[in-house]
Amino acid sequence: MALSFSLSSGVTVSNRFHSTCILKPNGKSCNGSNKVLCSARKDKTPLVRIGLGIVAAWVMGLTALDADATRIEYYATVAEPMCELNYAKSGLGYCDVVEGFGDEAPLGELINIHYTARFADGIVFDSSYKRARPLTMRIGVGKVIRGLDQGILGGEGVPPMRIGGKRKLMIPPLLAYGPEPAGCFSGDCNIPGNATLLYDIKFVGLYSGNAK
Repeated sequence: MALSFSLSSGVTVSNRFHSTCILKPNGKSCNGSNKVLCSARKDKTPLVRIGLGIVAAWVMGLTALDADATRIEYYATVAEPMCELNYAKSGLGYCDVVEGFGDEAPLGELINIHYTARFADGIVFDSSYKRARPLTMRIGVGKVIRGLDQGILGGEGVPPMRIGGKRKLMIPPLLAYGPEPAGCFSGDCNIPGNATLLYDIKFVGLYSGNAK
């Protein structure tokens, strides 16, 4: 997958040696002839810390890069001009910004998409890009609004999306949430009744957990 959070990465690696030694079984400390053993013991800790620090920095770096990439794509999506829409008999408007290269979405399967959802006036009310991860959804079985099912799966003259494709959808109220407000919490509703919704959809891929 609207949620939002910020990421920051910082890894501090210390290679300072401990000044104390563990007592040997005979109760003697590491001194005299035992100094070599003590030194060998102390040398391992900084190396382990440095190794863990490198791994942590690498993982955090990848996470930050992924988040930055999705944020950049979000702003690029919002800034895109509206393409010339085609209309299905249902009233759904659609146009392809990028035609996909992969498989179509199988009916009833889980798929991963990125999306930005806006009102007709252009105000964004939800986006998976801001969460830096795609939304997993089951397609074609009424788990999402009808306009998304038809706009991604296809039907009634709408071609199905393919993996890698980007499509803009204009979803009329009857294919969205209808006359009732939606996304309500404690009396406040994110989506008013009879709202026309604009969706920018990127078909990322099939969910890896689908049964073979």
